[in-house]
Amino acid sequence: MCHRLVNGIKISCICAPNTSNLCGRLMREHSMVDIKAPLCPNIVYRRIQPYDFEVLVRIHHDLFPITYESEFFRNVVYGRDIVAWGVVDRSRLGGHGDELIGFVTTRIIPARESEIGDMLSYDSSRTEQVLVYILTLGVEEGYRNLGIATSLIQKVIEYASCIPTCQAVYLHVIAYNEPAIRFYQKMSFMCARRLQNFYYIQGQHYDSYLFLYYVNGGQSPCSPLEIVTTVAAYVRSLLKSLAARLWKNEERYQECPNVKKAVAF
Repeated sequence: MCHRLVNGIKISCICAPNTSNLCGRLMREHSMVDIKAPLCPNIVYRRIQPYDFEVLVRIHHDLFPITYESEFFRNVVYGRDIVAWGVVDRSRLGGHGDELIGFVTTRIIPARESEIGDMLSYDSSRTEQVLVYILTLGVEEGYRNLGIATSLIQKVIEYASCIPTCQAVYLHVIAYNEPAIRFYQKMSFMCARRLQNFYYIQGQHYDSYLFLYYVNGGQSPCSPLEIVTTVAAYVRSLLKSLAARLWKNEERYQECPNVKKAVAF
């Protein structure tokens, strides 16, 4: 078993990942619970509530080969520094119409304290800039391919966009989780960098990809817009300098009207 602290969340791995074994994927989305969606599910999105605690713990256990501490789930259901959305199917019978079948959990992180601070363009007059970090995302197996995960990510992006000081949404994906990589690329997330040996599980290191989605005009310090702006500013400065030199030369010439005659003789 290994432990890792990711943005303030302590997680413990209970199953070593293996590139040839899907059940070992750190960020997989496969559930061991046989829950099937009705032919016409009534999908509703809502904020996660305290009464979701037990179901939230069970789904995390079913979806991920890692163990989250109870404090993490308490923070989620009570909204302690974590903002989370749940998904329910109102058409489910047997009193399960308000039981979670999917979720996404997020946390707001100060931009300057994040691991991607060097990838952001800062406004010195706005020192309170923040980021939204996606902690976990999951959907019960029987409710996949219905666009639920896409809608959850869209809600996170909308939420981040409503925070004036937020510059981006970001997350980690273990390097060999190709379905997740394709999903975030489809959602227009940018694969910003590959983090070497980000995970250490059962005596083996695994890389992670960091995905980034800019909001509210957030951009990389090396964005095309900034390059164009920098070049334009340089050209303007150069032209002003040349104009100033020409003006000084003209003034000197006017102060010495007999220079030409002296040179001619």
